[in-house]
Amino acid sequence: MKVAIVGGGLGGLSAAVTLAKAGAEVNLFEKNDHFGGKMMPVNEAGYHFDFGPNTITMPEAFQDVLRQGGLEKELSFTKLTHHTRNQFKDGTIFDLSSDRQYMKQQLYRLDQKGFQNYDAFLLEIERLFHLSKEYFLHRTFSGWKDYLSPSLAKGFAQVRPLESMDHFFRRYFSHPGIIQSLNRYSTYVGSNPYVTPATFAMIAHLELNDGVYYVPGGNTKIAENMANAAENQGAQLYKNTRVEKILTHNKQATGVMAGGHTYEADYVIVNGDLLQSVPELIDNEKRASLSDKKIRSFDPSISAFVIMAGLDTTMPDLHHHHVLFSRNYEKEFSSLKNGQYPEEPTIYIGTSAKSDSTLSSEGDNCFILVNAPALGTSTEIDRERYKEKIYEDLAHSGLPIKNHVSFEKVIGPEEIESRFGAYRGSLYGPSSNRRLQAFMRPFNQSQDFSNLYFCGGSTHPGGGSPMVVLSGQNVANQILGKIVHPE
Repeated sequence: MKVAIVGGGLGGLSAAVTLAKAGAEVNLFEKNDHFGGKMMPVNEAGYHFDFGPNTITMPEAFQDVLRQGGLEKELSFTKLTHHTRNQFKDGTIFDLSSDRQYMKQQLYRLDQKGFQNYDAFLLEIERLFHLSKEYFLHRTFSGWKDYLSPSLAKGFAQVRPLESMDHFFRRYFSHPGIIQSLNRYSTYVGSNPYVTPATFAMIAHLELNDGVYYVPGGNTKIAENMANAAENQGAQLYKNTRVEKILTHNKQATGVMAGGHTYEADYVIVNGDLLQSVPELIDNEKRASLSDKKIRSFDPSISAFVIMAGLDTTMPDLHHHHVLFSRNYEKEFSSLKNGQYPEEPTIYIGTSAKSDSTLSSEGDNCFILVNAPALGTSTEIDRERYKEKIYEDLAHSGLPIKNHVSFEKVIGPEEIESRFGAYRGSLYGPSSNRRLQAFMRPFNQSQDFSNLYFCGGSTHPGGGSPMVVLSGQNVANQILGKIVHPE
């Protein structure tokens, strides 16, 4: 069996390992000079930055793939118990932690309602996660009939699909800052907490019950080792090789044209953002179920405005994961929805050198990210002015980062679109702002070509590095006939 994989992100690498281990002849093509997609290493001026993701959960998802590739001992994950410092304009500090008693001590001081409800809250988000795991995460969707099984309907009814994340969190907490901290989980899937289904509160389970991790040497070691695992099983991986076309005949994908050469295939897997990749690789008239018109109907997730700042010093008040929240979170998301950069953005700073000093030869390696609107409807901004505004906001919050910058690199939605083939610069494909999009993402199997499959953040089960890895596993196992959907 021959399999061609378009894109060497985590989903493509995950599928490559499983298929190659099963004996398939796998050719994987990546247009960039690194494997891992948005999990891109940036090494400049003595600083290492993980472009993304900075926060790692579900390490078992990655270790399972490495185990299949015979390399599970090559990678270690270190847990951060008190993992995220949340800082507010009024001076309030609230740290997210997987230490239940530490969390309750903070809640006792800040939010009596939250203190009383915290144990029940942890049980409920755990329930949401395990229901999602049982009914959604380990299955592929090949067509509408897959959504009609009684077991799926039963699971769907139990995961709070009609309630918003914000409303759900307000059931348990009253302090605005604490609710804001939890609402930020919606951005992990590129969406708005005031409309995103409460189902996605399961993300809180991963951080507050299971824990947040990092990889010594940089999170990008995950992608590096997954690529090694695929090659260890015999897969052929090609960097700097763009796929120009998916070859088709009689409703079948017959292979790909890549780097000027033809590669025949019994199955083709598209790991890139399918909303961008499919129109580039297949003529519109051949894909009635995913036409240009259909693709334009999807609401894209948010994008990002990123500053990678290498400092000449270490800042003691800065934490590994540090968030400075805006005064009005709802207004911020309203601006993004209207295609505008927020006037007062929430700022995330990931400084992995706080936990691993080998990642910087001088001072802190600050990965600074603010939410940005997807391209196409957004207003133009003066990037230099917006960058300076972010630095000013940080200084007003007691983090005068600008005064110590010795290296700087800015990446916006335009670069995200071009470098990663991301539809309109979105980070996670379709958003979860519409309930139909949240649960019925583009199918994992093409409706137009029976042997064409999709994996990655733009399809099921969704965005976030563990979910992307699972999507690659799901598709590989579907091709190998190992997935049987329960009725």
